[in-house]
Amino acid sequence: MKIKTLSILCSFFIMLGSWQTVHAQSLPKHLNCFEPDKPDFYQSKDTIIPLKKKPWLAAGEVIGLNLGVWSFDRYILHGDWAYISGKTIKHNLEMGFYWDNDNFQTNLFNHPYHGSLYFGAARANGMNYWQSGCFSLGGSLMWELFMECELPSKNDLVATSIGGMALGETFFRLSDLFIDERATGWERFGREALGVLFSPTRGLTRIINGDAWHRSPYRGRQFSTPPLLFQTSVGWKVMELRDNAFDEGMGLCVDLGMVYGDLYKSEDTKPYDYFTIRGSFNLQKNQPLIGQINLIGRLWGKEIWETNNNELHWGIFQHYDYYDSDTISDISNKTPYEIGTPACFGTGLIFKGMNSSQALSYQAHAHANAIILGGSLSDYYFEDDRSYNWGSGYSIKLGCGLSYKKKFGAVLGFEHYHVYTWKGYPGDPTAEGYDFRTSDAQGNKSNTRFNILNGLLEYRFNDNWSVSLSEYLFVRRTNYNFYKFPDVSSTTTESRLAVGYKF
Repeated sequence: MKIKTLSILCSFFIMLGSWQTVHAQSLPKHLNCFEPDKPDFYQSKDTIIPLKKKPWLAAGEVIGLNLGVWSFDRYILHGDWAYISGKTIKHNLEMGFYWDNDNFQTNLFNHPYHGSLYFGAARANGMNYWQSGCFSLGGSLMWELFMECELPSKNDLVATSIGGMALGETFFRLSDLFIDERATGWERFGREALGVLFSPTRGLTRIINGDAWHRSPYRGRQFSTPPLLFQTSVGWKVMELRDNAFDEGMGLCVDLGMVYGDLYKSEDTKPYDYFTIRGSFNLQKNQPLIGQINLIGRLWGKEIWETNNNELHWGIFQHYDYYDSDTISDISNKTPYEIGTPACFGTGLIFKGMNSSQALSYQAHAHANAIILGGSLSDYYFEDDRSYNWGSGYSIKLGCGLSYKKKFGAVLGFEHYHVYTWKGYPGDPTAEGYDFRTSDAQGNKSNTRFNILNGLLEYRFNDNWSVSLSEYLFVRRTNYNFYKFPDVSSTTTESRLAVGYKF
């Protein structure tokens, strides 16, 4: 199943890269360490016709989506949570919101993705980025209060609405790359199908409006064709947990990365006219398919300094980070790391330049962010599905890269996450008969410092093919307030040797 899913993902991204005009540029966060020449960039003239605002249709799609998912849960899956009635709705309204105990992937990826569907419905019906966020919030409120017999969840509301904005705008813009209302036949069918894949509710809206088969002398996109760079790599990963017991695992991994837009174009910035996204997928025993997602979307930006071959850019960014792992084997029987930030905003400085001969190019970035909602691995949890603590805090991201004659490159990156869990379990959670399902706790009252240090060396054979060696160091320190829980330190390393291809 993992191989099939990854094959589909790679195929779609490869088609995306080959269908678009590529404008090469440097990639932050170790996606690429080279600064190629900027080729002449050609864009076919297209007329951008703004979508007519249809808030009621957008609301109808959000409601229909919730009803459809609930029907599937109730009549196909027969999920306990889907047996709702007037009594369950009244109970939810009377009791209010609490912190739920769903697993890491459900809360920190599935819910933001679900929110992206609400967001896409609004975006496809003419709403802007901020207005569409209100529909993500509204769809989440409807689901939490009315569509489950479980108490409404505080963390779901935040992760679905804010995380849904990050993923929703990204997927909406990616789907826009495929739309071409001049195309016919199988090409048109393929383009519309790929648009549906990236933004299902946008595809649904195009079917409802008849745009999915409407012929036009224009492409019918909502954005001008942006500069794009896509890179994929496949390689071997060795994962080691160096805790009380040494635990090691190895397997294949696939990395996909994209840069959308021009960071240094800042005359009239709009949300997500520039973003970077990177995903790492595991084909490794016992590890989750989705191991890592890093998304940085610019909300606003300004060039603050430029001279000769050097530029400095300042902006406000939205961040979505997701790092997931699972027990490597029964040697240690421990999860190496889990950290996620579905709701995170901050400011950042990004610098790039090259020497006078243009043989050496360099770039650096620094981000300081507020984590509104984050999740970090817990060493003492008692509910089967719950392996992490919720909290808030801050993150810092630093990085730099060098490239020599576009052949040799090196990148060094550092990420620091500090998550505070202020609402712990009431009473003594070790007591016999303690009910964690109704404890309404963020987790173990604690604070977690999670550091990620990564380095990459790359050699490029030509403009497309390269080989790279990268090393990751994950270091976690969690301090627990409850006297029965000792503090825990954990270190995990990952080594990756990969072959890459850049479009």
